Amino acid sequence: MAESQEQFAIRVRDLVVGFGRQTVLDHLSLDVRKGEILGLVGASGGGKSVLMRTIIGLIPRQGGTIDVTGRPVGGRTEGAATTWGILFQQGALFSSLTVRQNVQFPLRENLVLSQELMDEIAIAKLEMVGLRAQDADKYPAELSGGMTKRVALARALALDPPILFLDEPTSGLDPIAAGDFDALIGTLQKTLGLTVFMVTHDLASLTTVCDRVAALADGKIVAIGPMRELLQSEHPWVRAYFHGKRSQMLQHEMR
Repeated sequence: MAESQEQFAIRVRDLVVGFGRQTVLDHLSLDVRKGEILGLVGASGGGKSVLMRTIIGLIPRQGGTIDVTGRPVGGRTEGAATTWGILFQQGALFSSLTVRQNVQFPLRENLVLSQELMDEIAIAKLEMVGLRAQDADKYPAELSGGMTKRVALARALALDPPILFLDEPTSGLDPIAAGDFDALIGTLQKTLGLTVFMVTHDLASLTTVCDRVAALADGKIVAIGPMRELLQSEHPWVRAYFHGKRSQMLQHEMR
């Protein structure tokens, strides 16, 4: 049965992105359904983060079209801050601001609210991601890696966006913290009805939290579907990624 355009949060068609003479994304097309968690995998330096940053307007494109929530994306989308939230790989918190001020940053930039209301929102968002109200006055240097990711997630959710972009969200976390973070993403997605676009190389995340997985190779999406379908893919890179010795060992450990 054909899928209607209203079912998609993000539609990318024939996207071309390059730097100098190097083409990174070569007529790439991708659909992200509303309300799903889509995991994007690819080789290091293969263009995963470039694709995400192009969709949100941080990197210009040479060709193709991008629609987010039914609206075409130009260089920078007007009202984008309320359309999506972004968690960058290392959290990208402002080191000179407290946790509370970091979470409030999107509110200050995009809305006119009283300090009291911003304080209430910040605490609510911190509690939503599993942190305590007393963590609000800490500085980023006082946080563990897992706490940094959660603060960055709270900031990404500050404006209640329908779409959440995650760039290697479990990178640098130990297996227990990474598993807890995956569980948190899954809970928030179901509770808030989010669409989640997750750039990751974490096999556990792909297996436990993603509804579908897209594989990026040679500048294109070469396979997409539930994890079980990617495991059956005949594409050489996809087979090497999911059936290599390290991947097989991890899959065995997760059984």
